[in-house]
Amino acid sequence: MTARAPLLVVEDRDSLRRLLERALSGAGHRVVAVGDVAAARGLLERQRFTLVLTDLRLPDGGGLEVLKAARVAEPRCPVVVMTAYGSVAAAVEAMKLGAADFLEKPVEIDDLLALVAVHAGGEGKRPPALFEVAGGPTLVGRHPRFRAALRLLEKVAATETTVLLLGASGTGKELFARALHGLSSRRGGPFVAINCAAIPQNLMESELFGHEKGAFTGASRLQRGRFEQAGGGTLLLDEVGELDLAVQAKVLRVLEERRYQRVGGAVVLRADVRLVAATNRDLGQMVAAGRFRSDLYYRLDVFPIELPALADRASDVPELARHLLATLAARNGVEEPSLDDEAADWLSEQPWPGNVRQLSNLLERALILAEQSRLGRQDLERAQRPLSAAAAGIGEPTELEALRRALVESGGETARAAEILGVSVRTLQRRIARYDLKGFPEYRGLEELSEG
Repeated sequence: MTARAPLLVVEDRDSLRRLLERALSGAGHRVVAVGDVAAARGLLERQRFTLVLTDLRLPDGGGLEVLKAARVAEPRCPVVVMTAYGSVAAAVEAMKLGAADFLEKPVEIDDLLALVAVHAGGEGKRPPALFEVAGGPTLVGRHPRFRAALRLLEKVAATETTVLLLGASGTGKELFARALHGLSSRRGGPFVAINCAAIPQNLMESELFGHEKGAFTGASRLQRGRFEQAGGGTLLLDEVGELDLAVQAKVLRVLEERRYQRVGGAVVLRADVRLVAATNRDLGQMVAAGRFRSDLYYRLDVFPIELPALADRASDVPELARHLLATLAARNGVEEPSLDDEAADWLSEQPWPGNVRQLSNLLERALILAEQSRLGRQDLERAQRPLSAAAAGIGEPTELEALRRALVESGGETARAAEILGVSVRTLQRRIARYDLKGFPEYRGLEELSEG
């Protein structure tokens, strides 16, 4: 299908520029190709484009400058950046600044045409929302930044490279680690996770490396540590930024030598694990502040993958919510409710500081409190309030409205209004006093409101 406006290709190497131009033209696209930032910026100021494909390294600047110019000229025009192998961090940075996707060199023409078909309104299908791993979790999302993280995950899974998962709490770092394990050659081995923030630091060495019987007071038996338990598989050090400096030194030694000893032991054990670390902290800043070892940081930061916050991929929320509802319904043994469009839109508009974990918790409460097989916006708002208020059918910010409705429906009879709201008469009287509703609406028995 011919694009309504041409595609802009920005690539300084003549041979690759001609190759890209021929491939895209052969797929039915009109193409304008240039070799530097200045030419690209001039064209973007004068002409509309359906898509911009730019190299990140250009002779008179970088692809980020092309990206910025495209965002100014036409904010809705998708920009795909091309990056050399090993420069994926730069591509991810470009996506933070608004790039729609990235393509790794050497460019595979099939991958190029598939990306252009998706982003330039071609005949290609939308990317699937569900990323399923055999024996592992299902990851849900179509947003470009989320898909970029998935593509990095697929690329690194087959290797033994140490991976550092970055992202705020609740973004799904452990799910990504489990998916990485499921895609790796170690999937037949164990997946072991340890939350470094949940264990007292004086016990961390023993938890990680194990201890011999009698190694310290209370060590009544031999204990295998997490490195040993994960032998042949994958070990996730979640919240690795919480490790103290002494334990960091021991983890560094394991990464360098692949050997360790149990606490109180003399036998040297081999660490046959693929290590994945995860954190919501800025380890670079911690290194600068002296709270994290620089040598360990560089050992962990071999292949960083940043997971976007849920607020940064709001378009994924409706599909993610429906997937979570199906999972939660199956887990709780109840019928899966449908989610109406208004409710889905409302979910997309929320800030979700707690990310996917917060969304899942809200949906589970809504599922339990639901009185019908279809969840609407009011059901979600009800579940968002404290459970005591949700159970009563009242609570901020709709408490006043619910109270007014109950008083009108009951004709002012406090016992009936309390029954409608599911609260005691005394509780209702306190609510009426709080909102200065004495005498609303006109009804008999006003003296009741001043009692108690």
